[in-house]
Amino acid sequence: MPPSAANSNNSWLPTIGKVGGCLLFFLVWFYPAPADLPPAAQRLAAVTALMAVLWLTQAIPIAATSLVPLALFPLLGIQSAADVSKSYISKSIFLFLGGFIIALGIEKWGLHRRMALHVVRLLGTSLKRIVLGFMLATAFLSMWISNTASTLLMLPIALAMISSLRDLSPASDLTASTTNGPASDVMPRLTLALLLGIAYAASIGGLTTLVGTPTNVAFVGIWENGFPSAPEMSAGRWMVAIAPLGIVFLLCTWAVLVWRLPRFPGGQMLDRSFFGDKLRQLGRPSFAECLMLVVFASTALLWIFRKPLQFGAFTFPYSWGVPLQSGLVHLGVERELAGKYVDDSTVAMTMALLMFFLPAARDEKHRPQYLMDWETAVRLPWGILLLIGGGFALAGAFTGSGLSEWIGVRFAEGVEGWPLWLLIAAVCLLLTFLTELTSNVATVSTLIPILASVSPKLGIDPRLILIPATISASCAFMLPIATPPNAIVFGSGRVRMGDMARYGIALNLLGVLLITAATYLFIIPQFGISLDGLPDWAEPTIPK
Repeated sequence: MPPSAANSNNSWLPTIGKVGGCLLFFLVWFYPAPADLPPAAQRLAAVTALMAVLWLTQAIPIAATSLVPLALFPLLGIQSAADVSKSYISKSIFLFLGGFIIALGIEKWGLHRRMALHVVRLLGTSLKRIVLGFMLATAFLSMWISNTASTLLMLPIALAMISSLRDLSPASDLTASTTNGPASDVMPRLTLALLLGIAYAASIGGLTTLVGTPTNVAFVGIWENGFPSAPEMSAGRWMVAIAPLGIVFLLCTWAVLVWRLPRFPGGQMLDRSFFGDKLRQLGRPSFAECLMLVVFASTALLWIFRKPLQFGAFTFPYSWGVPLQSGLVHLGVERELAGKYVDDSTVAMTMALLMFFLPAARDEKHRPQYLMDWETAVRLPWGILLLIGGGFALAGAFTGSGLSEWIGVRFAEGVEGWPLWLLIAAVCLLLTFLTELTSNVATVSTLIPILASVSPKLGIDPRLILIPATISASCAFMLPIATPPNAIVFGSGRVRMGDMARYGIALNLLGVLLITAATYLFIIPQFGISLDGLPDWAEPTIPK
């Protein structure tokens, strides 16, 4: 159900959201601020409060709220119009754009339905097992490619599977009464669990490897520059220490999402023969389907093998990015810059553009039909692109105005003297909820140096708070703008803001508990961290 449908039954909610949001905006703006809070940061806090209320109540369309920074940031002196507008046309936006075009191509030629039917037959036909299978597949992909790319790969398959399940006849088990509720609840609950499961699994899978998310990469860069004499933060040790946390977190997330998912009478599964019949009805794959599958698989492989893959201590050396970088050097590009020319958005847009060139079929008049045409491409979810751009604009302003740094400094001053377990939990809580509204990379880049500088005052190994903080920055599950996977599944129109917030806050708090426990169970033993005091190498050299 599209998000706007939720408000049709609560006509008073938009009015409350508009009035309440404006009142909160002026209250935060004119409230007496601490002397060390930059004026621009206070104005940004006011705009953030307004946008949060509008997003949560959907007082105006979600995409329209995302345009608020374009209007208010320049008018309030927070950011120039030129700077804020760049957030809406960044390389990440084009990554989403290319991924959406590929997904539309899969849908146009019906490949998604065939793929979904095969996935269901492979995973089994228990509803809870289906959700777990999709989450495991997404998490594994996200360990090696971006969480955005893994979500874009899995979402069209999931939506097609949901469509296939809706095709079940009224006499089938799916429409029968269930032990946990009426049959009408089955599909909405399955859809919600499946789509949120994909988004959350993409974030959880990415945190388990150093290359799985830019947040971890940013942390390692800060760590190596700030503590050059510290023990190496190796990819293998990171995986051994964090992978158990990722597995437990993924299973707990699955349990939270499916605990209210209805079961069939007697615990029966769906009939596998139904999906076999559906596959036979589809007939042999057409040339267009096969060609679209080649594009889809090629995109996935190009994303995966753009850089050498690391599996613990083993590095898979083959990647197309390395010879391309050498080729750019031969063309005269400086070696230091050659590696920055191509990223995941280049792959997405190249493959999306290629679809407009590839003939896939012929119409009744024997004119060529291409894998993608503009009549199909205009169905892109433009609103979700604006939503993501609004989130980027907000994140950039948090860093540029000094609001992120102010929050971090005030937090660090307030936790001196706390027990270690409480300090770790508080750091996790701060990073988890702060990244709901800010870029996780920007948050790590801003707060990790601040937290590192606090370690000598607290007399503890910096890793005790820096590693949990970095992991927590990938665990924002409440809002669509918190992470690209959240935004992508929200943009499908099948997930309501309230549902994401309800499950998300529970998982945010669960993540704080699990990361705190994992620090003692896995991180301290695997990294050989001593609790006896500040290591000799830990004198802070990181500039704020």
